[in-house]
Amino acid sequence: MRAAAAFLSFLPTALSFATTKPSVSYRASSTLMAKLGDSIDFAKYEGLGNDFILIDDRDKSDPSLTPEQSERLCNRNFGIGGDGVIFALKAPEGEDYDFTMRIYNSDGSEPEMCGNGIRCFAQFLKDLGEDSESYRIKTLAGPIIPVMNADGTITVDMGEPILDGPTVPTTLAPNSEHNSVLEQTHTCNGKEWKISAVSMGNPHAIIFVDDLENDIEFSIDGPALESDTGAFPAKTNVEFVQVMDPTHLKMKVWERGAGPTLACGTGTCALVVAAIRAGKIPRAGKEGVRVTLPGGDLFIEWREENNKIYMSGPATLSFKGQAILKDRP
Repeated sequence: MRAAAAFLSFLPTALSFATTKPSVSYRASSTLMAKLGDSIDFAKYEGLGNDFILIDDRDKSDPSLTPEQSERLCNRNFGIGGDGVIFALKAPEGEDYDFTMRIYNSDGSEPEMCGNGIRCFAQFLKDLGEDSESYRIKTLAGPIIPVMNADGTITVDMGEPILDGPTVPTTLAPNSEHNSVLEQTHTCNGKEWKISAVSMGNPHAIIFVDDLENDIEFSIDGPALESDTGAFPAKTNVEFVQVMDPTHLKMKVWERGAGPTLACGTGTCALVVAAIRAGKIPRAGKEGVRVTLPGGDLFIEWREENNKIYMSGPATLSFKGQAILKDRP
């Protein structure tokens, strides 16, 4: 039988993964790519349980791992385990950025951005010695600016929400201002839904329900809506939301390319926008709206003066280690 993917041995006293092969340094050359049999250094971070493998590629323009290698490392039985692999890359030459962030999901797909991931990315930079109050990060969704707070949390300027339906993208008929889709009726999986479509650089389908536990079949409805390319041609993240009170929302998320996760930062931002636009809650002040996810709380402010969204929450180092890249069994 062939060797298991990314086989690891665990050393609890060091809180790290170790291998019997010496580590290959991927900081020696900006063109060196990982190959089978190599070992790589990594750090594991989580934001409200949304967990990521962080790779230090600050001397590179492109990730040192392929999407397939990243998918193997995310396997929770044969690899490190994670919702995605995030690469800290150098800023594009001649552009006004500090670093570039790229991410591969646990299925090998590449999203435009990840809200919990960007907080983990910022904490990773700080832990690497890039000590700054804020960072200007290039992502596939555009510039994102995380700010390191004195209380240990991170506030991220997530930019402006995209409301134009075709740009989200969705084929659902616009029915509100800004050519947007707001609680538009749509049938999927034999059920009728009222869907609001918002993009935070990646697409989100937001659905309000009276009871998160009884009104949906999460493990069935989530993937059905995610892969409904007739309505969302690039697939979509799906957020089911219950309004608890005017400043408190509760949600479950089925992430595009990752499935059920404990938290989704961009989704939390998108659902607050949808809730305010649909009249479910008023627009909060700087204290923000509390959104309870399976992994904990995020606080979201949709600032009226500049139309930008600010997300605040934690990001925590879990452990560091090395992993050998091996083929699947």
